[in-house]
Amino acid sequence: MSMATIFAETQQLPHIPRVVQELIESFRNEDVDVDELSSKVALDQSLTAKVLRLANSAHYGVSRTIANPHDAIMLLGFNTLRTMVLASGMTSAFKAPDNFDMKTFWRDSFAVGALSKWLANYVDGCDRETAFTCGMLHSVGELLIRMVMPKEARHIDEALSMGGTRHTLERGQLGFTSADVGAELAKRWKFPAEMQQAILEQNNPDLDRTYSALAGILHIAQYLNKAHKDGLDEEAILAKFPKAVADAIGMNCDKAYADLADSNDLSSGLEGLLE
Repeated sequence: MSMATIFAETQQLPHIPRVVQELIESFRNEDVDVDELSSKVALDQSLTAKVLRLANSAHYGVSRTIANPHDAIMLLGFNTLRTMVLASGMTSAFKAPDNFDMKTFWRDSFAVGALSKWLANYVDGCDRETAFTCGMLHSVGELLIRMVMPKEARHIDEALSMGGTRHTLERGQLGFTSADVGAELAKRWKFPAEMQQAILEQNNPDLDRTYSALAGILHIAQYLNKAHKDGLDEEAILAKFPKAVADAIGMNCDKAYADLADSNDLSSGLEGLLE
């Protein structure tokens, strides 16, 4: 099955609400009408319920109850509301593949998003919210492959258990990777070109190919996420830190290294979507 065939399977492709699509398009628009968008969010009762549950969680520590999306913007900011709505839309858009732990998948995606946002602090000119969204979406291509090509995905999982990297195994067995699929999905959802590029190029540092600053951030964020899950201490993390990637994207490594302990206790605040 070719990558084109995946996107021909329209019944299985994830669909997102119109207001989520408009929020995606707001990444390109500096003059977005936040009142209008908050009103549109309020029209979707399911989205609103999820957003308000998140906004009133202990993670955000607001001083009063947030009763509607407009309150969320006033108290938390438009970027935070947008992230909440995007995360809600994305987690609802995908049907869980058989025998696949979707909660673990999205927790992992949110963790990479939070680490990407943290890393963006150390790269001049890199927008933190854009970095978070890229991190949150970095593996959606893998999820789509699992939905449309379950047998092939299982074969890749089995091969991965014996060693190697997912993107190398995907390239060998499928002729394309989940990064390719994720970038195409981001294109169809009309995410900005820089986000599409970041998702597409996230594995390029392993392949000695050129990559954008956002792609480099995704690569490092995935390294840190795995290191934290593996329980590595700070010395072990620094010993194998992808410094060549960090240097290539102009990261302030000295400052990032000094703050490294902070990266081990990050929370996206979005985990409530999975309850």
